Amino acid sequence: MTDKKVVTVDHREYVAVVTMHRPPANYFDLALIRELADALEELDSQKCRAAVLASEGKHFCAGADFGGGGAIDDRAAASRQLYHEALRLFRIGMPVVAAVQGAAVGGGLGLACSADFRVTAASARFHANFAALGFHQGFALSATLPRLVGRQKATELLYTARKVGGAEAVEIGLADRLADGDDPLPAAVAFAQEIAASAPLTVRSMKATMTAGLCEEVAAATERELSEQGVQWSTEDCRIGIAASRDRTTPRFVGR
Repeated sequence: MTDKKVVTVDHREYVAVVTMHRPPANYFDLALIRELADALEELDSQKCRAAVLASEGKHFCAGADFGGGGAIDDRAAASRQLYHEALRLFRIGMPVVAAVQGAAVGGGLGLACSADFRVTAASARFHANFAALGFHQGFALSATLPRLVGRQKATELLYTARKVGGAEAVEIGLADRLADGDDPLPAAVAFAQEIAASAPLTVRSMKATMTAGLCEEVAAATERELSEQGVQWSTEDCRIGIAASRDRTTPRFVGR
């Protein structure tokens, strides 16, 4: 964890671009999620009309970095704090558009799904990879993924840990617009500017109506997710899955 700021805000009239700076993978930790929430809350209080959530580098966000290992109890405690901070993202009153390039993996997919909309590129990939790592999904994907793609498709993506390209993501509702080329940021900003041109008080009231109950659902989902993760992080399958991901090999799970 570092005290160095890794989140910047670029104001563009009624739209602000909030950018993560941990290239190339943009792994998150508690400090990064807290900085994101701080930045978005500050913009929200300033009555910013729309924000774009972006990241520097090749990938949008590869989630949490499990390469360093760590004690299970420490991981569970850190995740509880992280989910508490993540809940703040769902309370933002202004619309948020995520610009998703490269990979949105695991918790990074959860972060992308915390936004109201996702603009992506054909070369991007959305990956709920938890079953390939050997532990339960997190970052409120239990709540957000079914809302976006439906329960059946969400279940398929979670059970199989299948990667979804940008074009398919738009087709199934996981993303909203497909940008030209590999950089979705200009298209995401243009989308946010479209929203910002509408009556701002009306848009905020519409968002409040459309997302009614979501924060409570997210809070319950993350509590359940954390409970299951705490159990499964200590399993042999989890050790196998994380090691295989680190070594870029195919895991051979043993069911214990």
